[in-house]
Amino acid sequence: MSIPYVGLFEVLILGYFTILNSFYAVAVYVATRELSRHIRRRQSVALSELLSREFYKPVSILVPAYGEEETIRASVDSFLALHYPEFEVIVINDGSQDSTLQVLKDAYDLEPVERNPSRVLKTRPVLGAYRSRRVPNLLVVDKENGGKADALNVGLTYATFPLFCAVDADSLLDAEALLRLARRFIENDRLLAAGGSVRIMNGSHMRDGRVSELRLPGTWVERVQIVEYARAFLAGRTTFSSLGLLLIISGAFGLFRRADVMEAGGFLDGTVGEDMELVLRLHRHMREQKRPYDVEFDMDPVCWTQCPDSFSLLRVQRDRWQRGLWEALWAHRKMWFNPRYGRIGVVALPYFLLFEALAPIIEVFSYAFVIVLALTGQLDLRFLALFLLVALLYGAVVSVTALSIELFMRVHFRRPVDRIALLLTALGENFGFRQWHAWVRFLAIFRLGRRRGQWGSMTRRKIRARGF
Repeated sequence: MSIPYVGLFEVLILGYFTILNSFYAVAVYVATRELSRHIRRRQSVALSELLSREFYKPVSILVPAYGEEETIRASVDSFLALHYPEFEVIVINDGSQDSTLQVLKDAYDLEPVERNPSRVLKTRPVLGAYRSRRVPNLLVVDKENGGKADALNVGLTYATFPLFCAVDADSLLDAEALLRLARRFIENDRLLAAGGSVRIMNGSHMRDGRVSELRLPGTWVERVQIVEYARAFLAGRTTFSSLGLLLIISGAFGLFRRADVMEAGGFLDGTVGEDMELVLRLHRHMREQKRPYDVEFDMDPVCWTQCPDSFSLLRVQRDRWQRGLWEALWAHRKMWFNPRYGRIGVVALPYFLLFEALAPIIEVFSYAFVIVLALTGQLDLRFLALFLLVALLYGAVVSVTALSIELFMRVHFRRPVDRIALLLTALGENFGFRQWHAWVRFLAIFRLGRRRGQWGSMTRRKIRARGF
């Protein structure tokens, strides 16, 4: 059997992987320059100076929670201990079936309060609101189950401050994280939304709700996610932000102007990618109104989160992420290649469409194409060598470089064995894990529209003083 247009397919495949990995190579270079600037900038501005300024913007921290009985206490403690002049923490219990609400009641001595929201978005009914007798800036809202976006919208209606920070209930914030991210809104009046770095805390030692010592997790699947996060946040988002092309602010840690988000309609209910969809809608809203604005990423503030510790849980998470990506892009397909939306329409969205949304289709096809060529005796060894070079080895080198920068300039794993293990993980992820990941994302495309608006399922580990 002879496959037609073999040469054309070979050129297209090699060109695709060359462009993709070359972008990441350029991104690593840009990230290195930005990181150097951030280090100098951080050293030049003392934390005490930021705290003493009188023109800070108060922040409402929104913590949507569903089935978080194991982690909610430690997370809320970390939010309440943040170094910030004025903030409130609003936990929204989205009809949890476990004892999440009871844990909060016991831990913070909650009592029912009457509090009318300042402005109502369409949400599922609220069952009750509770104020802590001991912590005056903590509010807990109990509501019927409606999904994460619905819970965030309830939090928006109860929030009272001009900025709101959306965080995950299984995450911890560095004590200075909110202060450093909110500083961006003081320095830039056009800033609409900003996101910080998200790092994985699996395996690390904890003390008083803080990551006291970074330790490598025990399983390979957890380690490979550390590599992924380093590459995505250090290289990818830093570069997109510096070029004014940022489309994603992580749902685990993002800061927004509340009035503009309310004006745009809040979070979209019924989607599994509410974080990216909101940022896209804000881009669209502001450009259609011809209002100047910025959306930025700051690598300095850090949020610590748990990651899946098994391939089965990781498969569920990545399935949701891929479906969320497609849903967000499709909801705003009007912006694709549309000059009316500037660089977002003609650069950012085409990139995400071709190199993110369609990537698993192209990758699965490429691997299948190579296998078919081999089985039919048409595999050119020169093509195979180039394919391995540009698709796998090139990607591995970029991953190792990005991780090396992260390890030696920002993240401090004290034990040399941890650093070596991570570098070996970065080298090896392209051989096996990448192909599995592409297949999971490929299958997710056939499940678009299913289980819309539902919470992700992941077994939480209780955060302990000596690690978890």
